[in-house]
Amino acid sequence: MRSLRIPLAATAVAALVLAGCGTTSERTADSPSDGASKSCEGADGKYTIGMSQANVAEPYRQRMDDDIRAAAEEVPQFDVKFADAAQDNAKQVADVENYITQQIDLLIISPNEAKPLTAVVKKAYDKGIPVIVLDRKVEGDAYTGFIGGDNVQIGSEAGKYVAEKLLPQGGNVVELKGLAGATPQAERHQGFVDAITANPKIKIVADASGDWLREKGQAQMDALLKANPKIDVVYAHNDPMAEGAYLAAKAVGREKEMKFIGIDALPIPSGGIKAVEQGRLSATFTYPTNGKEAIAAAKKLLVGCGTIEKSQILPTRLIDATNAAKIYAEENPTG
Repeated sequence: MRSLRIPLAATAVAALVLAGCGTTSERTADSPSDGASKSCEGADGKYTIGMSQANVAEPYRQRMDDDIRAAAEEVPQFDVKFADAAQDNAKQVADVENYITQQIDLLIISPNEAKPLTAVVKKAYDKGIPVIVLDRKVEGDAYTGFIGGDNVQIGSEAGKYVAEKLLPQGGNVVELKGLAGATPQAERHQGFVDAITANPKIKIVADASGDWLREKGQAQMDALLKANPKIDVVYAHNDPMAEGAYLAAKAVGREKEMKFIGIDALPIPSGGIKAVEQGRLSATFTYPTNGKEAIAAAKKLLVGCGTIEKSQILPTRLIDATNAAKIYAEENPTG
């Protein structure tokens, strides 16, 4: 329990913490939230959660917020506030500072970039606010728990798919990367590169950053098409950029020359599963939004007065033409 780190002068507060009680105002600045929340009042408490989102321009991030909202509605003790950083590190820092000032009971954050958000996440954590980091990491370990996919593994699965299924005889790959500075970008690249080394005839002939956005992915692909007369596969770090690349290729009549793969596999009409089912993408890989899991972790900390794992890694799976329709139907049972 964190109460062991409270000075002896604060014995009364320590006793309350050991009993699983306390309020936001009772937090001490030198007590990181490495265990059960000091705000925990059990099932009779009311808790304010601040969700700091990197941006909502990406469908994946909007879905993450929607999943958090839906899961929180099942916990009557929770009131969740949302802030959109709009891919602006300074705004996201300010959003978290504002939550700290409001003395929220728990912070959920999906950082825009790792390094610029590390200090403010640590500040919240050091003030005794439990912090759940989703999807993208921060530097160091000053947070309560991380929930996300294994982006190196996802990149590796994409690389294996290209090496074994799409280009067994070799070929040229263009890579559309996510936002530089975001940990999934580096990890999805590294996993992919490591996997395709099994087939030395595969070459990444060009790459560009689409910042996770369809429009920017389309613009970058337009330039890459002009500079590269032979492209066999486009590996995009998410489905919107893969779709943007497809649209750019289609605009110049080259979409049938190459295959497109992405990551996210959102089970929505505009998501990656439907894009595979309808033939625009050859494959996508599931990347859980972690929203339901984040609220479950918050419930353990705030309502259950318990602890959570430092790291919770969620699995991925390949979606291609053989299973896209089936998986979409499973994810949308009511149609």
